[in-house]
Amino acid sequence: MKGFVFCIFGILCICYGIYVMGANSGTGFWLVWVAIGGIFFLLAFLRRIGFFERHHGFGIALAILALVSVLLIGFLCVRIVGAFSAKPPKKLDCVLVLGTQVYANGPSTLLAWRLDTAAAYLKENPETLCIVSGGQGYNEPCAEAEVMYTYLVEHGISGNRILRETRSKNTTENIRFSKELLPEGYETIGIVTNDFHVYRAVKLAEAGGLHGVYGVSAPSVASFLPNNMFRECLALIKDKLAGNF
Repeated sequence: MKGFVFCIFGILCICYGIYVMGANSGTGFWLVWVAIGGIFFLLAFLRRIGFFERHHGFGIALAILALVSVLLIGFLCVRIVGAFSAKPPKKLDCVLVLGTQVYANGPSTLLAWRLDTAAAYLKENPETLCIVSGGQGYNEPCAEAEVMYTYLVEHGISGNRILRETRSKNTTENIRFSKELLPEGYETIGIVTNDFHVYRAVKLAEAGGLHGVYGVSAPSVASFLPNNMFRECLALIKDKLAGNF
């Protein structure tokens, strides 16, 4: 049956997009999966009416574009996965915890894992300073950094060790505004974020003028990795084109 495979991929993408939407992650990236599903259905329709048989050049160009895209995404995924197990040395001067979605009742699961990872490191290294970074999104009750500060204090970290950066709206701003809070003469800093985000966060930190940068990997939800990895790949391409690194 012509276009059957395209229809299967279209259904899978749309179903996955709906699944991601149900996570209430605070972003609309799930719509990308729905859009990709729509493209597969369009391809199925074109295949069914014999469009590619009548326009061989278009079909070849489309196949080349798809191949290049898959190779690029695959290359970026390899680089991202390579940072999944990033672990810092002991006695860093500072750890910077990057913010993400918060709710009225506290941090999201991803953010809680970042904070738990940071808290464990801070307890093992009592001289290390901590910066929590994150402003207030349109769908958040307050600045992410405020929720992060409260969470760490409740989990045994002294508030005197925690600095709050409450202006940033994205990773680039996390780095830029947190840099202003770093003590003079610092030598090493750990960037605490979820595994899929470590690679890009470290690259942005280094490009933003931080030195002695180490990734500190926190867990993530396995079933959402395709979504998070794909989003990171697109973000890497966007940051490269924008000159962020």
